[in-house]
Amino acid sequence: MVKSVLLKVLIYTLLSIGAMLMILPFVWMISTALKAPNEVMAMPPVWIPSEIRWDNFTKALDVAPFGRYFINSIIVTVVSTIGELITAILAAFAFSKMKFYGRDVLFAVLLGTMMVPGEVLLIPNFVTLSNLGWIDSYNALIIPWIASIFSIFLLRQYFLGMPEQLAYAAKVDGCGDFKFLWYIMVPLAKPALITIGLLKVIGSWNAFLWPLIVTNSRELRTLPVGLSAFTTEAGTSYELLMAASCMVVLPIVILFFFMQKQIVEGVSRSGVKG
Repeated sequence: MVKSVLLKVLIYTLLSIGAMLMILPFVWMISTALKAPNEVMAMPPVWIPSEIRWDNFTKALDVAPFGRYFINSIIVTVVSTIGELITAILAAFAFSKMKFYGRDVLFAVLLGTMMVPGEVLLIPNFVTLSNLGWIDSYNALIIPWIASIFSIFLLRQYFLGMPEQLAYAAKVDGCGDFKFLWYIMVPLAKPALITIGLLKVIGSWNAFLWPLIVTNSRELRTLPVGLSAFTTEAGTSYELLMAASCMVVLPIVILFFFMQKQIVEGVSRSGVKG
């Protein structure tokens, strides 16, 4: 009994320390965003500002056009998320419920592509988009990311866990493949779809390298790219940079805080009960 209690205390202590280490950068970011310029690089570090400077947030918005960056991020995130959900639903249905020659081999090949580092594909993708004349456009920011092998795999596993009797009953009632997918499978796969959508939103919102490569004009920058340019546009005003970072991170933190249960449920469940 004593050993069990001590083990729980040790586990919770380690988890608490890990949580504090994870939260520490966010605390420092918020603290720096509210500091005066002379306190940002002070030694020893100042954790609590002597004077809270809320105007840092308004100054950050004036230094760089974050309103435009915010709109670009919303457009790219929403459109690419919708596109990935559509492609994942259709592909997962084909690989799980439809029978055609070479289905399993093709799916294995697709899974194999997940082992290829994304950095290897940057140059070929850039050359392809350049030949299409899509560089520095929304097409380059969105179209290459409207399909994901991981999303297809996750949704396929969820579809495979659905009882085959559902398909048989639907066919007896004269329901075609598309109606069966849209009216039966998609509603039942809601947890997995929510998970895919949330992961895609987080990934698109935080994407930095690809938007940096394929955009040249200031009008097409997304928020992460806008932050990278902020150091040159704002000089050494780190308090303004941290204020802008707080505004960028806040929507994702709120989204994850309210939807973390759905993310865990969608990843952990591989089918439906019953």
